[in-house]
Amino acid sequence: MATYLARRIGQSLLAVFLTLTTVFLLLRMAPGDPAAAYAAPSATAADLARIRAQFGLDEPLVVQYGIYLRDLCTGNLGTSYSFHASAFQVVMDRLPYTITLAVSAIAVTTVVAVPLGVWMARRADTKRELGANVLTITGQSMPDFWTGVMLLTVFAVLLPVLPASGFTSWSGLILPTVTVAVLQLALISRLVRREMTTALAAPYTTVARSRGVSERTLTWQYGLRNSAVPLVTALGTRFAALLNGVVVVEVVFGWPGVGSLVVRALETRDYPLIQATVLVTATLAILVQLLVDLAYPLFDPRVRLGKAA
Repeated sequence: MATYLARRIGQSLLAVFLTLTTVFLLLRMAPGDPAAAYAAPSATAADLARIRAQFGLDEPLVVQYGIYLRDLCTGNLGTSYSFHASAFQVVMDRLPYTITLAVSAIAVTTVVAVPLGVWMARRADTKRELGANVLTITGQSMPDFWTGVMLLTVFAVLLPVLPASGFTSWSGLILPTVTVAVLQLALISRLVRREMTTALAAPYTTVARSRGVSERTLTWQYGLRNSAVPLVTALGTRFAALLNGVVVVEVVFGWPGVGSLVVRALETRDYPLIQATVLVTATLAILVQLLVDLAYPLFDPRVRLGKAA
């Protein structure tokens, strides 16, 4: 266990390092001048040169990378060009909003998608299951921005019962959560349906049924428990993805999370802010994946971390 944990932590640190290096290089290769985005429209060539020198953008790429690594090791992620504050602090101020949206969306997905997937598996190849399949495929096909705009039109314009943007009250969380959850519901319910159908048709389930075990027990203890590992994996993966910011949804609803922050940082070529955002979100996503891996033995005793079962 200790060896496995040490190896996974090492892999995670390497993944974060490679991600940051890739982002650093891609930002410098992308078109656009951060000095021009930072300066006033009337700035002269001398003003732009002074700004580049101020932020170290006039140094060779290798020198910039060395300075970046040195500052990273000391915990200095730089000062945001557009916010004139610590880039790390700016990201941390926005992060709770993204975490709140991600947690609420995954909670709604779990509460709705798991029972729906079980219901579909119990009624496989029936007309009712076919209707539910059509609904889930429809939800999986709708883009986030279209779903968000439709919900805004109905519940914030035609029936003004919910806030259209921002997070001034908890009611402002409803529309973004539903928008994000629609796609997750479709994905998770279909996964549960597939895994449960396989589990309920397995030989051990047939033997248990012949011994008089109730269908309720077969469904929730035999079927769902044996489907738990792929379900937890899918939920963990989706949650990690949501922690990186649902850019389109956050922009549509004016949600003050990491996704909308990234959009502003890209518009202003704010290198320190983009790099700080990638560091924080990548670390959280990898941490979630690590916790999911460590949770496998809780759902399937045959799993032995770092060993063959």
